[in-house]
Amino acid sequence: MRILVTGGAGFIGSHLVERLLERGDEVWVVDDLSTGFLSNLDAVRTHPGLHLHVDSIMSWPLMNVTVARVDQVVHLAAAVGVRKVIDKPVETITTNVRGTEIVLDCCDRHAKPLFVASTSEIYGKAGEKLHEEKDRIMGSTTHRRWAYACTKALDEFLALAYHHERGLPVILGRFFNTVGPRQTGEWGMVLPNFVGQALRGEPIQVYGDGAQSRCFCMVHDTVRAVMALLANDEAWGQPFNIGSEDEITILGLAEKVKERLGSRSPIEVIPYDVAYGEGFEDMERRQPDTAKIRSLTGWRTEHTLDQMIDATAAHMRSAARA
Repeated sequence: MRILVTGGAGFIGSHLVERLLERGDEVWVVDDLSTGFLSNLDAVRTHPGLHLHVDSIMSWPLMNVTVARVDQVVHLAAAVGVRKVIDKPVETITTNVRGTEIVLDCCDRHAKPLFVASTSEIYGKAGEKLHEEKDRIMGSTTHRRWAYACTKALDEFLALAYHHERGLPVILGRFFNTVGPRQTGEWGMVLPNFVGQALRGEPIQVYGDGAQSRCFCMVHDTVRAVMALLANDEAWGQPFNIGSEDEITILGLAEKVKERLGSRSPIEVIPYDVAYGEGFEDMERRQPDTAKIRSLTGWRTEHTLDQMIDATAAHMRSAARA
């Protein structure tokens, strides 16, 4: 197939591009490198099936021409990360809303099926086990923390509107803390930050009280889920949780990283107000119910948290030697 991956030089995108090329697909990538890196595609840069455009999804003419050339679109490009949301709220909102609007418009014009990457953040403060129809609980608009969640929720509403009103085939994948090789901690992603600090012997910095819990999913498992959904005709027009159901507290994660890597780094607990500014809010739990995707495709996670830590550390060590 001919497939466009927006954000294809990013963390998840680059792994998906590699897998699609390995399968024999021809892949177009559009990425402005705002959070992605060309080095993420080093293994496939010379592949004859790869067509790379270092440009923005905000360019309607480029997107229109590119979408017309392909059979399917996987829309991963977005402004992501808590730190980026706090520091660059205008870019976050504009990229996520206007960018997705352009992708949807082009897919609708050329009748091209579309996978839209969403996020566990859309559930907000709804802390119990989260199934796809769970009610969302958002914080105040005066807290920038919730801007990302609201932009991705709007993306979902718009994508489903195109599906119901115009018949555009769309799938929504809600990613829950995807981790692994090539993920950077620059914009606040917790596991690469912990691993990097542990490897350097620096204090492992836990924000908040550390009692908040999360579930982590290896990027290779996430990519398998995306491909399984795209291959299933019954997935169109629906949202799906993609993640592990195994919870761990953030303090527990810091302790596991320290032990796993044999690090002597102390663990520091830093209040949210110090880390992100006054009034920052977070959710206590974020655990997906993945029964829906398991029932439809048979997909389930295959990697343990120890394997995720090991893979992240191995990539960081390799990058440091390069």
